[in-house]
Amino acid sequence: MERYRNSGGDSGVSAYEIGSDYIIVKFSGSSRTYTYSYRKAGRSHVEEMKSLARSGSGFNSYINRYAKYLYD
Repeated sequence: MERYRNSGGDSGVSAYEIGSDYIIVKFSGSSRTYTYSYRKAGRSHVEEMKSLARSGSGFNSYINRYAKYLYD
């Protein structure tokens, strides 16, 4: 997994792994990972999460607002 840059300094996301049709997210303070896939979260959400993860900003906020319970 790749460590999340967290440019804002207050994210709940600690790491992520990007696949072709999914993103795996690890949240701070937990060893559990959550997979968000095209199948469950939808392509648009997954692609936006990939973009935010790479940019290091807004990732956790996006998940909480749009995809919180859409993990596999």
